Amino acid sequence: MTSLTSSSIQHKPASIGPPLWLLAELTYRCPLQCPYCSNPLNFAETANELSTEEWVSVLRQGREMGAAQLGFSGGEPLVRQDLGELIAEARHLGYYSNLITSGLGLTQAKVESFAEAGLDHIQVSFQASDPELNNAVAGSRKAFEQKLAMARAVKEAGYPMVLNFVIHRHNIHQMNDIVALCDRLGADYVELATCQYYGWAFKNREGLMPSRAQLEKAEYEVNQNRARLLDEGSAMKLIFVTPDYYEERPKPCMNGWGSIFLTVAPDGSALPCHSARLLPIDFPNVRDKDLKHIWYDSPGFNHYRGDSWMPEPCQSCDEKEKDFGGCRCQAFLLTGNADNADPVCGKSPHHDRILAARQAADHATAGIEELTYRNAGNSRLFFRS
Repeated sequence: MTSLTSSSIQHKPASIGPPLWLLAELTYRCPLQCPYCSNPLNFAETANELSTEEWVSVLRQGREMGAAQLGFSGGEPLVRQDLGELIAEARHLGYYSNLITSGLGLTQAKVESFAEAGLDHIQVSFQASDPELNNAVAGSRKAFEQKLAMARAVKEAGYPMVLNFVIHRHNIHQMNDIVALCDRLGADYVELATCQYYGWAFKNREGLMPSRAQLEKAEYEVNQNRARLLDEGSAMKLIFVTPDYYEERPKPCMNGWGSIFLTVAPDGSALPCHSARLLPIDFPNVRDKDLKHIWYDSPGFNHYRGDSWMPEPCQSCDEKEKDFGGCRCQAFLLTGNADNADPVCGKSPHHDRILAARQAADHATAGIEELTYRNAGNSRLFFRS
């Protein structure tokens, strides 16, 4: 793919540190249908997954370079029959490893075998606090009960219980119920991750984005629950992630392009973040180049390193070393040019597109049944009259 941006030349800084966080997206296959999935819209076209041996090589190369944190993700990583083998290899290499899962396909026996293989951490995702909405979004009539059972199994196996809820306009009213559910399950950490608009979430943005009033009410309820948990002596931590679209300053995306995070997609594409393959950039593949070359020398990874690529207003901004110009994927999706300042920034000449999205969210009326689902056939089971 040829870059369509003006910064198609390489911008390699004088000093580049090693990747510290390796995300292994083992597969795009998944039994769920979530309309906010971060996988590419054309995920079905990426079927040539890395073999077990190829993944082992990737893990070894990453560790040799200094990567310490390893995430197994997808899709649903549990559909890979070699997951246990890869977990064992990760422990042998010295990674701190994390499984990011929907819980579907997980069993108590697998939870225990993964612990024996050396897995350090399991994060289980939920779609809502009630079975009806959870199952409608997930596309499985048994998803909620399975998630409850697996969350309990994770806790019983001695893992820290980390639960994730993707928050959007159709479940944002459930903050108190979500916290109550997590409290009953004995959760240690709860990530209330308000939808960020990439992949399927961008396609469904008008139907997913909460209004400002909804967001403010949710934040208030989370803070009230934090205070209550503190008073009760509970160790449960609530992490509320505000959507970028309601910020005035851009986030320091991935702590800077090619700075800490290295993602390897199911087909071996190496990316500075899991959404970057939507950009018109030639990204390298681990089947063609070793990780060391990819990280330090490939044009794809040097494309937005440092600040020499930045146009105005980023180039003269006194905060460019804090936010690195914001998110390149967001800039591309909203302006058609990944070189532009992230439109979330109040200084961006395209900030009006963020303001328009906020205004649209204040007046949105679409129901959850009107969203475009990742696996559209399943959703029809839940929305028949």
